[in-house]
Amino acid sequence: MVSGGQVAAFALASLVLIVIPGPGVLFVIGRALAHGRGTALASAAGHAAGNAVVAVCVALGVGTIVERSATVFTAIRLAGAVYLVWLGIQAFRRRGELAAVLASAAGPRGTARSAREGLIVGITNPKALILFAAVLPGFVDRAAGHVPAQMLILSSIAIVIGLTSDSCWALVSSTVRSWFASSPRRLGLVGGAGGLAIIGLGVTLVLTGRKD
Repeated sequence: MVSGGQVAAFALASLVLIVIPGPGVLFVIGRALAHGRGTALASAAGHAAGNAVVAVCVALGVGTIVERSATVFTAIRLAGAVYLVWLGIQAFRRRGELAAVLASAAGPRGTARSAREGLIVGITNPKALILFAAVLPGFVDRAAGHVPAQMLILSSIAIVIGLTSDSCWALVSSTVRSWFASSPRRLGLVGGAGGLAIIGLGVTLVLTGRKD
């Protein structure tokens, strides 16, 4: 149903979009810097669960529409690509704001509370909606049928990548708190590189996305 090429291509696109600091990553890093490793990992788990909720809703809703309409399929792919380019430009322009966002993390947070907050962040994270509703359909093979099932399978790959990425951010941030949080320039470089990567992903989706 899902080919190895689909899996590899979507996994690469997901990796580019997921590892770049966005609401979920900043949330996890903020918890790591303010409260330590355990709270950050709980936040990452909650965030992954929230993304899974979005993925299932999109697959059962958008997937059915995409399966029935080639026009809608193309429109979603192109709209997603344009939005990715816009998102990348905004991320590059606002690369200096990462330090301020991270510095705002304060106050005690228990493990259970962090997991619940992570769930909310995951459900409301615009990057999750972009990934599953705009980017994912471009890697679906409409000719193979079972589009919602394909989307669920591919979504699960993205969720695993997301959980792994968030966990790595949590571990690294909690280990090097003072070094990572004390340099706005380092955070700015991360944000700038991330913005350029998102722009590249959007352009690639326009040029190589499936049209069948």
